[in-house]
Amino acid sequence: MEATISVSGLRKRFGSTVALDGMSFTVGPGQVTGFVGPNGAGKSTTMRVVLGLDAAEAGTALVGGRPYRTLRHPLCHLGSLVDAGALQPSRSARNHLLWLAHSQGLPARRVDEVVEQAGLTSVIRRKAGGFSLGMRQRLGIAAALLGDPPVLMLDEPFNGMDPEGIVWMRGFLRGLAAQGRAVLVSSHLMSELQDTADHLVIVGRGSVIADTSTRELLAAASGDRVTVRTPAGPQAATVLERAGAAVAVPGPGLLAVSGLAADRVARVLGESGVPFSEVAAHRASLEEAYLSLTADAVEFRAAAAAGGDGR
Repeated sequence: MEATISVSGLRKRFGSTVALDGMSFTVGPGQVTGFVGPNGAGKSTTMRVVLGLDAAEAGTALVGGRPYRTLRHPLCHLGSLVDAGALQPSRSARNHLLWLAHSQGLPARRVDEVVEQAGLTSVIRRKAGGFSLGMRQRLGIAAALLGDPPVLMLDEPFNGMDPEGIVWMRGFLRGLAAQGRAVLVSSHLMSELQDTADHLVIVGRGSVIADTSTRELLAAASGDRVTVRTPAGPQAATVLERAGAAVAVPGPGLLAVSGLAADRVARVLGESGVPFSEVAAHRASLEEAYLSLTADAVEFRAAAAAGGDGR
């Protein structure tokens, strides 16, 4: 089975609210795809449509080229974590996984394998209801892996994780992608996706705003901005402006330069005899790039709320 999720032209309304407005993207094999956007952008609804939990009014959502509802043993095709609390609290974590495995025709030994993968061996016989959110996330990951699926779809898997758990999750997700799986991860923690996701699908108001590699997005957001630290600010600004740069002064001894590459800035200053201690190309964070792209979507929702139209 092909390791892909393909979403095309999804449309969905809840009353007068448009949840999905032509949502379209593809999650490919061998990489972690981050799925991000403001609250209400349509991320969770899209995932629920993929799983057949919500029906779209138009468009298609396919797993390996097929609708999820047509898959005979769905956990062997798509492993998902959409609600870490969706379990029977009085049942042990191991029995929870055994029940899921039995429903898919999977052997009990598979439970022991995924328990070890998810780092749950020491607590697997405890009642799942007593687990912290981070441990429930690990249990959800174990459940998603039961069928050894080529496709994984995880909604906010970093939630509730302590620092050690976050480091583990980063490496774990990258490892799954390195095995050739298609991995879709919804998260609001931009710092974690910056270190984890190879590709990003950024959404707002029910449709895709950007569908790009993380590297390309960061490069575009970084632009040609250069930071200069110098004790001769006015002199440096004059020299750089003569060379065609635009210069701002964000603080004492600090210049923000645009219009010239970092190596050119250093050369101009050096040739003019202007002292400086640092010339560094600006590298935007994923959060900075994300906020820039989604500003209009967020402002739209805030204005709508202020207008009292209830959307």
